[in-house]
Amino acid sequence: MPSWRSIDARPRTAATRELWDDVRSRQPRFTRAVAADARMAARHRGERPAGASRLDVAVQVARLCLVTDAFLGQCCYRAKVGLQRRDVPFLPRLLHRLAVTRGQIAIGDPVVVAPGVFIPHGQVVVDGITTIGARSVIGPFTTIGLVAGQVVGPTLGERVRIGTGVRVLGPVTLGDDASVGANAVVVDDVPAGTTVVGIPARPLGRGTDDHPEDRPEDARA
Repeated sequence: MPSWRSIDARPRTAATRELWDDVRSRQPRFTRAVAADARMAARHRGERPAGASRLDVAVQVARLCLVTDAFLGQCCYRAKVGLQRRDVPFLPRLLHRLAVTRGQIAIGDPVVVAPGVFIPHGQVVVDGITTIGARSVIGPFTTIGLVAGQVVGPTLGERVRIGTGVRVLGPVTLGDDASVGANAVVVDDVPAGTTVVGIPARPLGRGTDDHPEDRPEDARA
């Protein structure tokens, strides 16, 4: 007879068990992650960050869930992975649906999001074997995920800024302090501290003169 656990059923091969064990071992604990997310959100909103007491942190988290577009969805994601670490069935799926419906945030199971990430608005999709570093900012209407036929997604370092409407696709690496301008499509690695813009994304300030293949034949003479 089917059980609630069958809803979360995954292939139980040695390789998949190793994958999920690795993902779960890298997931931050719920309370630490949510507290760091709240401090990051308050800082970017120009508000007083939560103090050291658990009560103050709880009040700040509850307030952000009420007054922001995406923080409730982010908390649902954090709760989902916290329950998945404990192999709790069914409830993670419910929390995922709540994150999607209440905050328009869809973050897949293999994704690892470090504590202290700011998502100001919804319409964010993150999927694949993907990592997002601490103190990063993810703008709305963004996709951080896969290209067809692959399961490994992007790796974002710390303090990465993703602008509105950005697509970061495939097994690319964005170094610490990298920035991606609005509506860019990133399909190649971005070095640390670099700002990229455009489709496909290129370092800011790089013109076609740096790419002779982009110039017409008569301009190369």
